Amino acid sequence: MSSNKKELLEPTPELSKALHQTVVEDQSASSLVSRLSGKDKTLQTESVNTYQQFWKDSENNNEESRASLYKTLTNTYYNLATDFYEYGWGESFHFARKAIGETLRESIRRHEHILFSAARIKPGMKVLDVGCGVGGPARECIRFSGAHVTGLNNNDYQIQRANIYAKKNQQEHLSTFVKGDFMHMPFEENSFDAVYAIEATCHAPKLEGVYSQMYKVLKPGGYFAIYEWCLTDKFDENNELHKKVALEVEHGDGIAKLFSTDVALQAAKNAGFEIEIASDLAHETTVGNEIPWYADLDCGLINFNGIQGFARSQIGRVFTSNAVKLLEKIGIAPQGTVQVQDVLMTASDGLVAGAKLEIFTPMYLIVGRKPLN
Repeated sequence: MSSNKKELLEPTPELSKALHQTVVEDQSASSLVSRLSGKDKTLQTESVNTYQQFWKDSENNNEESRASLYKTLTNTYYNLATDFYEYGWGESFHFARKAIGETLRESIRRHEHILFSAARIKPGMKVLDVGCGVGGPARECIRFSGAHVTGLNNNDYQIQRANIYAKKNQQEHLSTFVKGDFMHMPFEENSFDAVYAIEATCHAPKLEGVYSQMYKVLKPGGYFAIYEWCLTDKFDENNELHKKVALEVEHGDGIAKLFSTDVALQAAKNAGFEIEIASDLAHETTVGNEIPWYADLDCGLINFNGIQGFARSQIGRVFTSNAVKLLEKIGIAPQGTVQVQDVLMTASDGLVAGAKLEIFTPMYLIVGRKPLN
């Protein structure tokens, strides 16, 4: 563990609030309905069928088959889930610990700032965001650091959304979104001053493969920083409950296989990085991080903290489920939309259970440097 860990990991909530000046697209229920109704209904139904086909053998935990088809698995999942993610969570598809009195959006920004600081991102740098989603973290990185960010994503729909947001936020000159497979990156060696990934490389069939690609495109002396989804050392592969919860997370989040923190750390070392920080932030309780990362998934019967807070509550989940059923029945939403929402609820339940059992973390922080020589 690096001795300068505290210095790297302490952007304050106040700084994160001050830095956030952005245009936020409408993420209301009406916006969700509008986008669902505008989708190609045949394609949506085919995507649902394709995704569920991967999980027909889930009782046998057919990880090898899922890993061999990781690109299709991940791409299909995000074709289905992106609109619901934006409606229920926002533009940045990841978790964060919260300070008392801090909103979810503020905590997510601060969580991103921690990673950007750890990667030593500075004005004018060329930075790669691996698995960029709809570009929420990339836009925040630009505001926070003044760097140029290239987002890599294998999903056409998310790239389209990212470009829409970039235009709304007047960041087109500071961002580029590229379609590509992170196991075979379409960039020259030594192209970027820093690389990061936030809860994205968990979709890789082999962590060493994606980390090695990040190493390849990073300039010598540059930093690599990631938040990885992992099973902790408390996970027992002989425990049926543990295995059930892990499978719920995999099924609900389009992941071929979850790896342990030990596997992730060794993969980063094998890729060639000089490791400076390796820490499971999910299980560190410090001042400013008193509220656990899963609290907003486990927010009780009702939550009046905005449309997204309501959507995550038990009553909000029932409301959304019934609304989606009605929209599907009358032909506004494509067939299979109800199944998509059910999959996301499976994910939510698995994540909360994994957190409470302390067998899962969505924020295993690894920071490494590519040697100068």
